[in-house]
Amino acid sequence: MIHLEKFNQSDYNRLINWITSEEQMVLFSGQIFDYPITNSQLDRYLDCTDRLVYKAIQTDTNEVIGHAELNAINVRSSSARICRVLIGDKNARNKGIGSLIIKELVRIGFTELKLHRIDLGVHDFNTQALKCYEKCGFKIEGLLKDNMKFGTEFWSSYNMSLLNNKI
Repeated sequence: MIHLEKFNQSDYNRLINWITSEEQMVLFSGQIFDYPITNSQLDRYLDCTDRLVYKAIQTDTNEVIGHAELNAINVRSSSARICRVLIGDKNARNKGIGSLIIKELVRIGFTELKLHRIDLGVHDFNTQALKCYEKCGFKIEGLLKDNMKFGTEFWSSYNMSLLNNKI
């Protein structure tokens, strides 16, 4: 099991150490950061008022194993976007923890924030994440072709969403 707690300055070094290449950084964060990630970039990142940033903690060991956020929280539209999900601890990968993190973000969004819609973007080649999001109930809405450039390559991504039909 996992639980989410607010990400803060004391978590910076752990996240910075998890991101070991520019490609990994872009896969994790899109183009929000410049590689290597620095404390000042993370200060600006946390200063955003429409974003809730979390660290994922394994309940039985109390060890921080991941990172995730709800971004673009829009009270008027009753929506938000899941972003920057990372299982940073390599020993915690491929154990279903990603699904637990997504389900907890959805619970926070729908139950605590009373949102109607949560969406996310995922690169089309990230089949493991696609399966995770589908397992959590997200549906593909469309493919954004060549919407991000990394080096000389263009990457495409799916937009996926989940609606809270219990409101």
